[in-house]
Amino acid sequence: MIESSGFNLESLSRGLLGMGCILAVCYLLSYDRKRIDWRLTGGGLLLQIILALSVLYVPFVGTLFEWAGRAFVKLMDFTNEGLVFLLGPYAEKANGFSFLLHSLPIVIFFSALVSLFYYWGIIQRIVGGFSWVLRRFMNVSGSEGLIAAGNIFMGMTESPVLIKNYLPSMNRSEIFLVMVSGMGTIAGSVMGTYIGMLGGDSPAEKVMFAKHLLSASVMAAPGAIVIAKMLCPQTEPIDERTVRIEKINEHSSPLGALGAGTATGVRLLVNIAAMLLVFIGLVALVNYISKDMIGHYTGLNEWIKDVTDGKSDGLTFQFLVGIVLAPFMWLTGVPAEDMALVGSLLGQKTILNEFVAYAQMEQWKEAGLFVYKKSMIMATYILCGFANISSIGILLGGMGVLAPEKKDMIIRFGFPAMIGGALVSVMSATIIGMIMG
Repeated sequence: MIESSGFNLESLSRGLLGMGCILAVCYLLSYDRKRIDWRLTGGGLLLQIILALSVLYVPFVGTLFEWAGRAFVKLMDFTNEGLVFLLGPYAEKANGFSFLLHSLPIVIFFSALVSLFYYWGIIQRIVGGFSWVLRRFMNVSGSEGLIAAGNIFMGMTESPVLIKNYLPSMNRSEIFLVMVSGMGTIAGSVMGTYIGMLGGDSPAEKVMFAKHLLSASVMAAPGAIVIAKMLCPQTEPIDERTVRIEKINEHSSPLGALGAGTATGVRLLVNIAAMLLVFIGLVALVNYISKDMIGHYTGLNEWIKDVTDGKSDGLTFQFLVGIVLAPFMWLTGVPAEDMALVGSLLGQKTILNEFVAYAQMEQWKEAGLFVYKKSMIMATYILCGFANISSIGILLGGMGVLAPEKKDMIIRFGFPAMIGGALVSVMSATIIGMIMG
């Protein structure tokens, strides 16, 4: 795999071109182009670039993210101890890797830890710090800063509970930001699963992917504000009242918090496993029709194998979405040799979900299909978000319960918020790719 050549004029020009194209899309899709706050947009992009530069080139910041990544990897090792007790020899990867046994259980452990850290007030303090930075740097309301920061660590249905008392009085621009923030980020409880999937048995690769997943989550906070405020500008006065973090399911003891987090993790594991089973089965069904029937009898399979040098084995769903999105991936700075692969991953994430896409990425990584390491890292950022079609229903269900009087607005914003969330991840990947070179 070819390493990055470092920051250069070509990467700068392609990065600026990609960022310009993303901003142009937001401008064209905006509800009110004349009211876009370009100062906020510039401030948010600058903050993202500073974060990316710091992670890649400032030793102190890079080391801090690596330490955090090592902490995630160590926590995953603790999960394995529980698996060994429950499964005995079947918990060892030497006997064969099982996604259900070796990756998904991490969700339960991390969910329990998140609940415990919330009970102790650790998450509230970290979220409050990030929220303060976003409010001062980007001039957003207290509730907007809080929800954007909260989504760094929490899921799109959990984080709105942080501001549940403020949701009913939020204007449409603020509601839209809540939705885009949820779509453009991932939950801390599932991050360990992604690290385990991508890192495999290599401790060094686990730390690398953990570092970039954490960086993607942090960069998504200001990115979500930029994209949301361009698509749905603030046209009403900002409420400057003091916003306090709302409690989520108060527990009487740490054991109660652990129990609740564990139960949530179990439900999450079952949902993820069921979605993967169904979605991967649907992909197999589509591939049977497109590849085994159409591609086989028309001879397209062999032609596709030849033109892709064996990277695609025929007229598959993965190949089709990759071809459609490949030009957009070039604009973001993905090397030409890998743009069809990364485009395919983005398509799978948007149409299906990020778990399917990360699983596909892991398979392609193990098969050595990526030519450039930069492409793989950019794909990590592109997939780091919940922006997919099924998430629209999840978000509507969660926010609809918290703010039933805003339900019509939430329904109307469902698809635009998904587009916004996808653009958040693509923007982060474009910036990191530009700086990597």
